[in-house]
Amino acid sequence: MLSIPKKLFLIDGLGAMLSAFLLGVVLVKLQSFIGMPTNQLYFLAAIPCFFALYDLISYFRVEENWRPYLKGIAIANLFYCVLSIGLLVIHFSKLTALGVAYFVVEILIVVVIAWYELKVTNSK
Repeated sequence: MLSIPKKLFLIDGLGAMLSAFLLGVVLVKLQSFIGMPTNQLYFLAAIPCFFALYDLISYFRVEENWRPYLKGIAIANLFYCVLSIGLLVIHFSKLTALGVAYFVVEILIVVVIAWYELKVTNSK
């Protein structure tokens, strides 16, 4: 059975791959329905690619001293949310309701995951 930290690395990594695919492929094709400039979508898509790599390496390699690695991805996720909020504010006038909804939902999901990762990191 997988430990909770291992499950979190796996969930976070799979979620990051999904975000990268949605941002870099799906939303780029639907850009006119979203409103976020394509170059910003590609920029946002690149970040979860690195997160996915970090998570999957951590999933397979980190055994005992997992706390700093889990805390690191949690903090990185929160910075990603701050960046997403900043881009949401900067491009708000261009965004459609669907675009705003996508980014708000993504931010909420990532914040919940990061919060839980921090909670697990700080547990005994």
